[in-house]
Amino acid sequence: MLDNNMQAQLKAYLEKLTKPVELVANLDGSDKSNEIKQLLNQIAKLSDKITVRETNDSNERIPSFLITNPGVDSGLRFAGSPLGHEFTSLVLALLQIGGHPSKEAQELLDQVKALDGEFHFETYYSLSCHNCPDVVQALNLMAVLNPNISHTAIDGAIYQNEIEERNIMGVPAVFLNGKEFGQGRLTLSEIINKVDSNADARAAKALTERDPYEVLIIGSGPAGASAAIYTARKGIRTGVVGERFGGQVMDTVDIENYISVIKTEGAIFAGALKNHVDDYSVDVIDGQSVTQLIPAAELGGLHQIETASGGVMKSRSIIIATGARWRNMGVPGEQEYRTKGVTFCPHCDGPLFKGKRVAVIGGGNSGIEAAIDLAGIVEHVTVLEFASELKADSVLQEKARGLKNVDIIVNAQTLEVKGDGSKMTSLEYKNRTDESVHSLDVAGAFVQIGLLPNTNWLGDTVARNRMGEIEVDARGETSVKGVFAAGDCTTVPYKQIIISAGEGAKAALSAFDYLIRTSTRTAA
Repeated sequence: MLDNNMQAQLKAYLEKLTKPVELVANLDGSDKSNEIKQLLNQIAKLSDKITVRETNDSNERIPSFLITNPGVDSGLRFAGSPLGHEFTSLVLALLQIGGHPSKEAQELLDQVKALDGEFHFETYYSLSCHNCPDVVQALNLMAVLNPNISHTAIDGAIYQNEIEERNIMGVPAVFLNGKEFGQGRLTLSEIINKVDSNADARAAKALTERDPYEVLIIGSGPAGASAAIYTARKGIRTGVVGERFGGQVMDTVDIENYISVIKTEGAIFAGALKNHVDDYSVDVIDGQSVTQLIPAAELGGLHQIETASGGVMKSRSIIIATGARWRNMGVPGEQEYRTKGVTFCPHCDGPLFKGKRVAVIGGGNSGIEAAIDLAGIVEHVTVLEFASELKADSVLQEKARGLKNVDIIVNAQTLEVKGDGSKMTSLEYKNRTDESVHSLDVAGAFVQIGLLPNTNWLGDTVARNRMGEIEVDARGETSVKGVFAAGDCTTVPYKQIIISAGEGAKAALSAFDYLIRTSTRTAA
């Protein structure tokens, strides 16, 4: 199960335990139960504070195991082997049950402890899903902090019957007290805000009471993080507000083209960004989306932003780094069957379509890479490309065309996603050459057709092009004095992580130059 290197690393972590931990295994004689039993016994040998006990509870899933303190039911359970991407979730659960404090903001921890009511969460994950650990770890932590909260993390590959019964076609899939709660990546603050009815009001009040900033950065992806580091190093008051730290990078699996980093994963890279920003005096506000920008010229004072929670924040200068989001197909049935067949992440959701037929929409690098990955899991993949030829690199095209269970159709215009009301069953497309309409019997469609800038909230406040990208000059300045922009939300070509980081640094230096040449009064 755990090789010598993993055991050595885990043993070092387990030295941080301050309280005894009990692993209560609910097993039978199956191969998967034996695998879990072996894993738990290996873990117990690494620390004298960990013990293993077997039980036979018909009310709980078999196989599964509880992580708790002796004599206490923590409500933190894994139904399956938490290896792969979930191994970190297992380690954190052991540490937190064992008394090691979380690094989350204290205000979030206090908010979880104060939640009133009974909350039983269930999260379905796949071991190849890079989005799942954030959700599993957030809900595990909530179960540790509040005795009224329980959480079971369920390996969908083991409990295929539940996947079918609940029509789950995308992970992570979260259920609360038996009802659908959320789909896809969720941060701790997002989860709390969904279950705490007073969260928005408290957040709005806290944001509005903050002192004005000299630089306020909207967006916390690579561009926003880079800008924050550069402005903080100048010693000026810096704030960063965003929905989730890391942004689109959190949805990226492998990164192999960030200079000096040979290979890493999106979530790891985002964590490194956060650690770097936290090394400076930067006010990071997570889990908040901005809905409006009011330029200083309209207010006779400072620039002002408003958040979805109702908060109001002010600053002498603004850097917009809101990035981009996946582009939708814009066809009937797409939204109805989103997460019920229509999905965006082959790495996360691919295992849920094992043995089924699927389509990939888009013939660029991401689309052909998705087809190659899926070919090893599903029965058959059909790639639909709107243009007359694929746009992917030739080496990827060659590999995809060499796979027996991959078909590629060009000049194909997707028309409609069809289903039975609960899940997707087919995809209709038109041959753009002869106008004939065809139907594919597929259980899923993986959409890989590029990105759209997250700028609709700006309206006509700053100049944008027809694609919605913010128009910036060579210094990253927008059409509004004192407002700068960087990264994938701008007209700068080539949407790459390294370019976004560089543009964030440039916008920060430009903002600093603007500040030192503009008094507080003239900034208005």
